[in-house]
Amino acid sequence: MFPSDLTRSLDDFFFKRFCQDKWRYCLVEDTVVFIDEGFLDKLTRLLGEGIRLKYDKIKFATRISNKQNLSCKHLFYYTSPPFQSSFTSKDEEIRKKGYDKFISVLSKNRDITIREGRVQKITNEKGEIEYKQKGVDTLLTIDASHIKEDYPLIKKIVLVSSDTDFCPIIKDIKERYGIDVILYSYFDRERKSKFSLSNELLKCCLKYVQLTKEDFTSCPIVKNIDNNKDVVSGNRT
Repeated sequence: MFPSDLTRSLDDFFFKRFCQDKWRYCLVEDTVVFIDEGFLDKLTRLLGEGIRLKYDKIKFATRISNKQNLSCKHLFYYTSPPFQSSFTSKDEEIRKKGYDKFISVLSKNRDITIREGRVQKITNEKGEIEYKQKGVDTLLTIDASHIKEDYPLIKKIVLVSSDTDFCPIIKDIKERYGIDVILYSYFDRERKSKFSLSNELLKCCLKYVQLTKEDFTSCPIVKNIDNNKDVVSGNRT
């Protein structure tokens, strides 16, 4: 669980809500959040009108969990290092250096598990170069299949993705353990959009929630005043 203070006070176990002009505490369930960074990288560029939105990963996971009256116990973050060609260019070196720094800082947080796939460079039917994230779906499937062993009290998990490859594992953990999946994703109705969403994926999940720009902008990165660097839960460069 992401602590609100180092002593893990009651704030860790109760969610404060306003009701009938009085504050009261309501017990909420723990959850685990699975984030597909490949999907969010595209989405934050879309919502940022070409400029990727920067946001705090932990604040984001906490926010989308709290919106479902859940408390985020752990974040699984799936990403891939930037593509490196056989003869590495200066730009590729800079990107890799920035990525390594980001991962090094993020990995210091014990509430985050980082899984890394790989990036494949392909040429599409239009002759355009595209970069595809590979292996992430397998890594996420493995972690999800162990969820009952690692987190026996979890009844709901939060998935941030749009990948239909996750349907089998979503169905499996529901049938085996009674664990439901709340899907956070995004889709539009534009023809040949990168953000189409499968009906099969929607049917697999307990609930679908559309991500908004505010979900990211409301989770700003806090700067370290001493050295002007992003804090541990910061953002990729």
